[in-house]
Amino acid sequence: MAMQLQPDVEQGIQVWQQIRPILFVPRTEDEYHRLVNVLKQLIDLVGNDESHPLASLMDVIGTLVEQYEDAHVPAPSWLNP
Repeated sequence: MAMQLQPDVEQGIQVWQQIRPILFVPRTEDEYHRLVNVLKQLIDLVGNDESHPLASLMDVIGTLVEQYEDAHVPAPSWLNP
C-alpha cells in the first residue's frame, strides 16, 4: 500500500532538485564555505526585512552554518582564558 503524502510534502519533493544546491547540511569545509556564500547573498538581499519572502530561508541556512561552526570551528583564544 502506497503512503499518501500531504500536499506540502509532495510539493517539496517536486522542487527539491532545484533547491538542494543551496539548502543542505554542510559536512565538509568546502560545503560550509558554499553555504556561507549563499548566506551572504541572502543577507544582502533580505537585510533586516523579516517579512521578506526569503527571510525564513536565510534563517534556516544561518542555523546550518552556525551548527557547522559550533562543531568544527574553534573558538577564538580570547574566549578561552
